[in-house]
Amino acid sequence: MSSGIAPTSATRPESATRPRPSTRAWVVWSFGVLAYILAIVSRSSLSAVAVETSDRFGVTAATLSTFAVLQLGVYGAMQIPVGLILDRIGPRRVLTVGLLVMALGQALLAVTESVPGAFVARILVGAGDATIFVSVVRLIIAWFPPRQAPLLTQLTGLIAQFGQIISVVPLLALVHARGWSFAFLGLGLVLFLVALAVAASVRDQPAGTSVPVVPGGPGVLHRVREVWANPGTRLGFWTHFVTPPGGNVIALLWGFPYLTAGEGLPIAQAQTLLAIQVIAGAGFGLLIGRFAGRHPLRRSWAVLAVVGIQAIALALVVLNPGPAPVWQLLLLVMCFAAGGPGSLVGLDFARTSNPPHLTSSATGMANSAGFLASLLALLMIGLLLDVQNAGTPDTYSLTGFRIAFCSLYLLWLVGVIGVLRNRRQLRAVMAENGVLVPPLRDVVNRYQRRK
Repeated sequence: MSSGIAPTSATRPESATRPRPSTRAWVVWSFGVLAYILAIVSRSSLSAVAVETSDRFGVTAATLSTFAVLQLGVYGAMQIPVGLILDRIGPRRVLTVGLLVMALGQALLAVTESVPGAFVARILVGAGDATIFVSVVRLIIAWFPPRQAPLLTQLTGLIAQFGQIISVVPLLALVHARGWSFAFLGLGLVLFLVALAVAASVRDQPAGTSVPVVPGGPGVLHRVREVWANPGTRLGFWTHFVTPPGGNVIALLWGFPYLTAGEGLPIAQAQTLLAIQVIAGAGFGLLIGRFAGRHPLRRSWAVLAVVGIQAIALALVVLNPGPAPVWQLLLLVMCFAAGGPGSLVGLDFARTSNPPHLTSSATGMANSAGFLASLLALLMIGLLLDVQNAGTPDTYSLTGFRIAFCSLYLLWLVGVIGVLRNRRQLRAVMAENGVLVPPLRDVVNRYQRRK
């Protein structure tokens, strides 16, 4: 009933003997977190201004979803190339270029008034965003001891989610107070300045340490096949696929319209719920990170639990005969918030199952999955709203949103099957290398004896 760590994760002598992190390590990590916060702001900005976006460009739900779909599609497609590039040139340059590309995308979105121009802008945002998190994970691996990597990865994710609050509250207020162009040009300027700071302050690894050597010989396709052949990578992929689409649907596009136009909440109350989603994600991050660190052979339990509570929370809201009470909506956004921390377990599977020179490639491959699932979810929801003639701000309906959100169950079913299948395959590989996962009954018996 669990997943484990492939033998490669234990054979990292340089990392194992690395001293306690220095002040410089925390500075480097802080710049990485700042970059990721701005990536989340850029990623989720259209959710806060979905109604304004629809009005500005005169688009329906399906086209509005396409903005997010293009962004996430580019993000997902870029993950494997970005991972391969990271293994070659290091995170500082990749991180800097990513921030500059996002800055260009936000500046274009600020000045364009055409749908094709907005499409190009969101493609640029997705391409820049694709470089950020995997670069920060690579910095964590280079600057911190292995035992701290899972917790710091979770901490990075949960701190960065506060970027969602920035997009929902101050960015939306700025759009209303100073206009669309002013708000998005300002965001582009901040991204540009942080890119310069990262280029000046971040280094790929501590002085005196060596970078993992990327073996020569076989080409890119061979390396991609090598990474994918590892069941730990595939388990990481399906873990990242199944956990975050619900939360991303809320955060990236449909949360604000659903809560206000669908459930009829006042704007301030909807903003509060979306802010609580971020705070809840922080809490889940600490719980899941602690559980994964203490029970590495049982990490998949956390993944399956995340999917289970999301499915139950959505069912409670969908089956309600009228507008859902606030407590049910609160439960929904909190359970969906668990998807982000849950998805990071997938990156941990990929990281611990591959040798050092393939770490970024494996992490990028796993990281692409959640955005593929989110892309599919956003596209299905937009299409289902349009099919019901509920695809514009004037025609949004509670029933339309609820039917559209049920498409998440299909993604959860496919993802859970992928997790269970590849968990079994990883356990078989572990057994061949002498790492056995005790049956659940043995764990329960040991716990009862201790009591």
